[in-house]
Amino acid sequence: MAQIFPKWTNQVPRKILIGLIVVLNAIIFGVWYFFSPEYTDVGYAPEQPVPYSHKLHVDQLGLDCQYCHTSTFDSKQANIPATQTCMNCHNQIKTDSDKLALVRESWETGKAIEWVRVHNLPDYAYFNHSAHTNVGVGCESCHGRIDKMEVVYQSEPLSMGWCLDCHREPEKYIRPVDEVTTMGYQVENQLEIGRELVDKKNVHAPTYCQGCHY
Repeated sequence: MAQIFPKWTNQVPRKILIGLIVVLNAIIFGVWYFFSPEYTDVGYAPEQPVPYSHKLHVDQLGLDCQYCHTSTFDSKQANIPATQTCMNCHNQIKTDSDKLALVRESWETGKAIEWVRVHNLPDYAYFNHSAHTNVGVGCESCHGRIDKMEVVYQSEPLSMGWCLDCHREPEKYIRPVDEVTTMGYQVENQLEIGRELVDKKNVHAPTYCQGCHY
């Protein structure tokens, strides 16, 4: 005698297949997002040997980025300031502060302070700092509002896709070179100004592999 199954059982294989598709997509999305730089790197804020506040020095005291990072426009890497730069002020200001003990020790011994790198690109990606600043890519475009940071953290993913967004449409981000270190820079007609600057600076940001991967 033939076995008779309820009519609803005809839908079981279809529902199982749909369920598997949903679960697999959820897993793929989870891996794509939770292992991406946007999740793993954004917000990275290592503890530094000296508690330096950019909010105090840049926002409140008005220091320009180039006072400490002197090679911003000249080198493929923006330098970490030498102890001498700190002591230009701190040989007279807060000379007994416990927070600056390591700075004074570095000054007296000549041993460099071992700052912890925050923004770190992989070795297989080539990035030239001066090539970007000299055409008008602002500090905050990559580093965020440093002037508001009590502790420096990575505010952008620095992933390949993120870089390509700018390389494909540089007019959205480029500003006059004399505004590169300006924090909170905004203009109403950014696209218009951006296109003019792209033409003026002859910007052809590479989107091919060899542009960043040698």
